[in-house]
Amino acid sequence: MTAIKRVAFLSLHTSPMEQPGSGDAGGMNVYIRGLASALAENGVEVEIFTRSTDARQPAVEHPDPGVCVHNVLAGPPRKLPKEELPELLHSMVAEIERIRERQPHGRYDIIHSHYWVSGVAGLELSTLWGVPLVHTMHTMAKVKNLLLQSGEKPEPRRRELGEHHIVDGATRLIANTTAEAAELVSHYNADFDHIDVAPPGVDLSVFTPAFRSRARSQHSVGPGTFHLLFAGRIQRLKGPQILVKAAALLRERRPDIDLKLTILGALSGAKDFNLKSLVTAAGLDDVVTHHPPVAPPELAAWFRAADVVVMPSYSESFGLVALEAQACGTPVVATRVGGLSRAIYDNRTGLLVDGHRAADWADALEALYDDPATREDMGRAAAVHAQSSGWQRTAAITLESYHAAVEEFAAGSTVPAGYAPRLTG
Repeated sequence: MTAIKRVAFLSLHTSPMEQPGSGDAGGMNVYIRGLASALAENGVEVEIFTRSTDARQPAVEHPDPGVCVHNVLAGPPRKLPKEELPELLHSMVAEIERIRERQPHGRYDIIHSHYWVSGVAGLELSTLWGVPLVHTMHTMAKVKNLLLQSGEKPEPRRRELGEHHIVDGATRLIANTTAEAAELVSHYNADFDHIDVAPPGVDLSVFTPAFRSRARSQHSVGPGTFHLLFAGRIQRLKGPQILVKAAALLRERRPDIDLKLTILGALSGAKDFNLKSLVTAAGLDDVVTHHPPVAPPELAAWFRAADVVVMPSYSESFGLVALEAQACGTPVVATRVGGLSRAIYDNRTGLLVDGHRAADWADALEALYDDPATREDMGRAAAVHAQSSGWQRTAAITLESYHAAVEEFAAGSTVPAGYAPRLTG
């Protein structure tokens, strides 16, 4: 078996150095950094290429031992809407090639691209470097468009075409769940035999169930308070508006509950989504507190301070927040959708809700409030469940995928010579 010594990660539309929960940064950013660090612990050097968005950024950053981040100069040194990035693809590829030429090693064994923009660049680089491309979608245009919410713009046709090119040209695909693998087959005609399922992991040294009482005290949560927590980007797709409506219903039904709702995250996507107005209209200004995204240790403390973490998402390829919350011993109430239906054991580590009727969400939350013993049992089961989900497991499965890709690529390149997809529409 050929040893995998060095991997080039492509994450061109968002950097793993960004704070999750803001802008386009979310679970994918956590995934890339967590996986890169775990691979490095296994002796694989990981170089991550991302587009520079600030003239003050250094050319290279070293977030973890064995991991470096190259901030690629392409286009103006500022954040751009994702829709504009395809126009910069060829300049990003050219700059990545210049960076590679300056490296003492001069080559990579594998390219692992994340999200469609990086995947299209990865196809060009795979041909240029003569190495296999492994791709992780994270989200898919066709799936998102099927679940489109009012006020949200559909994903462009260009992205759908790009994802089809990636599925056709990549040596192997990595999905977060078996459900995502099935979506790749049904929506993009992917070959199931070329898909590997590698569930994301959690940093078990940070997300732990210890010191829950201390965390509640530090965050001014009283012993009798029923504390709900939402952590994620503030956008309709993540469903914070559903939680606000459900909390308002719960308060109306049960004025005896000392209710507290904490929201951690920043606005992302449509600028007309005004969470503050929704909270005020629901009469919850005295119940809801909104904080910006926080670093992992503080996020873990917030999870421990919560009775329930709530995820009313319309779409989640996996839902890392659910896994991180469970690792802290906190049950999760989430939509029965995508990866959430696999990250959570229904009625064991949390509850899964069908659909987005606020009354159904209020019912689920009220049931957990009225049964604190079950809530505690779920928290203990959640922490045990998460213990088998460290990043090393993800890295081990990913390495197997890399080895399979190298063997398949050596047997016959899956990318035609000179292949460079044209994206129109």
